[in-house]
Amino acid sequence: MRTKLGFGVGDLGGNLFFTIMGFYLLFYLTDVVGLLPALAGTALMIGKIWDAITDPITGYVSDRTRTRWGRRRPYMFIGSIISFFCMGLIFTPLQLSSQMRLFVYVTFLYCALNTAYTLVNIPYAALLPELTEDYNQRTILTGYRMSFAVVGTFVGAALVMPIIGMFSNVSVGWSMMGTFMGAVMLFSTLATIFAIKEPTYTGTSELEGFATTFVEVMKEKVFLSALLPWTFFITGTSMIQGALVYYFAYIFGNEGLFQIALVALLSFSLLCIPIWVQISKRIGKKACYMIGMSIMAAAVMLFSLLGKSLGPAFGVIVMGFAGVGLSTHYVMPHSILPDIVEYDAVTRNKGRREGVFSSLWTFSSKLGQALALALNGWILALFGYHSEQITELAQIGIILICGPLPLLWYLAGLWILRTYPIDRAYYEHLIATREAP
Repeated sequence: MRTKLGFGVGDLGGNLFFTIMGFYLLFYLTDVVGLLPALAGTALMIGKIWDAITDPITGYVSDRTRTRWGRRRPYMFIGSIISFFCMGLIFTPLQLSSQMRLFVYVTFLYCALNTAYTLVNIPYAALLPELTEDYNQRTILTGYRMSFAVVGTFVGAALVMPIIGMFSNVSVGWSMMGTFMGAVMLFSTLATIFAIKEPTYTGTSELEGFATTFVEVMKEKVFLSALLPWTFFITGTSMIQGALVYYFAYIFGNEGLFQIALVALLSFSLLCIPIWVQISKRIGKKACYMIGMSIMAAAVMLFSLLGKSLGPAFGVIVMGFAGVGLSTHYVMPHSILPDIVEYDAVTRNKGRREGVFSSLWTFSSKLGQALALALNGWILALFGYHSEQITELAQIGIILICGPLPLLWYLAGLWILRTYPIDRAYYEHLIATREAP
């Protein structure tokens, strides 16, 4: 239980970070800092691409690290401290003399923040396949992790505006919110560092070179059959995350209701995690994931296309329905990845590459987030979005990034995911092959 809780709590800070970045950062840059939507979207895209580039490097290096504290935890410790300071800085608005200077400042700080959190997230993700090789126990461990992840998402989504509202000066409110959330990220990571005992790794560190390693991994069809859907689902979900606050503020005309909708979305996500874990034992991880993301796709289309005519109450209800499907996105892909790591280790028999797989997994998700954030900013700009005056054309742009465009990413992901081959029988046969004399 110490391992389950200690491992799980680490993702509280992780998902808090991703939630604030996904739901609020674009809105903060356009409506608080005053950065033009196209520049804001581009800054976030650059930051995410840089973030994605640093992931494989971190995974590669951590796989080869040998210290008395383990392979992963030293990086987590350093990254959590830097993340704390960067969170406070990025949410402290600055008045600079030109849009270009503001764009450069935001881009640089966002790159620094993402680099710091990479040092936390990549080693953390690589811990799971090292803690157990049991097929179902990995799902259970992932269930604990994602339960804390949903709590982190809940905190990141629901407390941002109340914390800001505690201060009469909006700029000070945003700054204090960033500092507080950075502290939560710091302490959740430290809890994992001190609760988890990394297993002693006895394998060789003389693995292939950097380029050879990643080219090899990207040729594995089994890995790609899970990686591409994960990337597409992340892209669609990130577009919706960044668009929801605009929808509630400028379509429903009730920005405060956004908090209630998030509570509905995340509450159902949290409640359904143990249910999906149990269902996966009967029908498998892939089937659960496909069903869940189909529910999510249907929900966002209903929300975006019917929300304006049926009203805010309907929007909140549909967000609760979407949470049922989104719950699988928290659990299943992170439970699938360790099975792929085991498949790679058994079929190659040349050493384990947890960090490489985890970094590519996160690399692809961040590319998806980068594309989503850029698309949101560019589409808002294309449809003439200005926070001072929202035209009917701008409202159409907001609706598009809330449903129809994300749906295309969901459909592409579902089409590819159906080819993923590893189920329980496949995995057990794999382990039996490894253990055979």
